[in-house]
Amino acid sequence: MAADKHENQDVVALILKDHRTMEDLFRRMRSVEANRADALATFSALLVAHGEAEESEVYGALKRFKDVDNEEVEHGAEEHAEGNEALLALLEVAEASEVGSDEWDARLEDLVKAVSHHLDEEERTILNGARENVPDERRAELGAAFLRERERHLAAGCGGIENVRAVVRGA
Repeated sequence: MAADKHENQDVVALILKDHRTMEDLFRRMRSVEANRADALATFSALLVAHGEAEESEVYGALKRFKDVDNEEVEHGAEEHAEGNEALLALLEVAEASEVGSDEWDARLEDLVKAVSHHLDEEERTILNGARENVPDERRAELGAAFLRERERHLAAGCGGIENVRAVVRGA
């Protein structure tokens, strides 16, 4: 029974699940058949909540473990900032012009590029290191903390353009 609980709360599994959701939302934002504005709103909230929860609850804890690359953890935080900046650029286009315009498509591709690069790098470096070097019980504790913080940000409407501006400015 305890193993199931750890599996459900494993911080690595939770982060990977969010990554797959983000990739699905990218597909929806690119699709002319989908409600692209709705997909953007969902993506915006998830990206901000996910990144803030990783930085406040996960990254610092992982840096304490041997064989988890501290430089990669710090680089991950820098890539969150790049992703947030690309997100803000797309939100501003969506606010000022039509979803699906040429500028929307260009900003969307900038966002996809920035975030996909980060997801790939984080999975290969930080998350593999965490899976191999952080005990199951500690990963479950980090998973619970990650979820709590992520939900707190989601409940606060973290994906709105004004909040994303504040995050980008470091407010």
